[in-house]
Amino acid sequence: MPPEMKKLVLDLFSIEAVKFGSFTLKRGMTSPIYLDLRMIVSYPAIVKAISSALWPFAKQLSCDLICGVPYTALPLATAISLERNIPMVLRRKEMKDYGTKKQVEGAFQKGQTCLIIEDVITSGTSILETAGSLKTEGLNVEDAVVVIDREQGGQKRLKENGIQLHSLMSIFDLLKVLFHEKKISEDVFRTVNAFFSQIWTL
Repeated sequence: MPPEMKKLVLDLFSIEAVKFGSFTLKRGMTSPIYLDLRMIVSYPAIVKAISSALWPFAKQLSCDLICGVPYTALPLATAISLERNIPMVLRRKEMKDYGTKKQVEGAFQKGQTCLIIEDVITSGTSILETAGSLKTEGLNVEDAVVVIDREQGGQKRLKENGIQLHSLMSIFDLLKVLFHEKKISEDVFRTVNAFFSQIWTL
């Protein structure tokens, strides 16, 4: 892993965006690790570092617009939009029952291609929901860029729906850095690795 990515992992750990213990996830599964990247909103330097790391993916992909999955990825998409002068659109997580009742806010035209930005992918549901809203408005969605892939089937599910996933790192990459830098014990390292390895055999 490049030095800048190792630093990013350590920075995320230092602000407690990576936690170890016992956590109930959105789908009811109990996980020994929790990735809480909502924390980055209070650390502009980390937001900038992540958006800069995501940019190499974004610039090589065909896109007219970018859209951050609400809510955690919004500051990342905003940072890329401002730094690289790429138009951004917002997908409403909750539909308005007044005004224009739009699902997607911003200036866009049907037929344009929109790149989705996300912080963490598990099953891929949030990305697919965002893609669904964008497609309803006539936009094309071919790719999604994420910071961390939890390796829980999200990439496969996106591919089945015609979306290519590009990730900065996998959960295993993150664990290796934290273990080698002595931020977590060998027991924690083995327990979390076993958890994710078991998921692939289910």
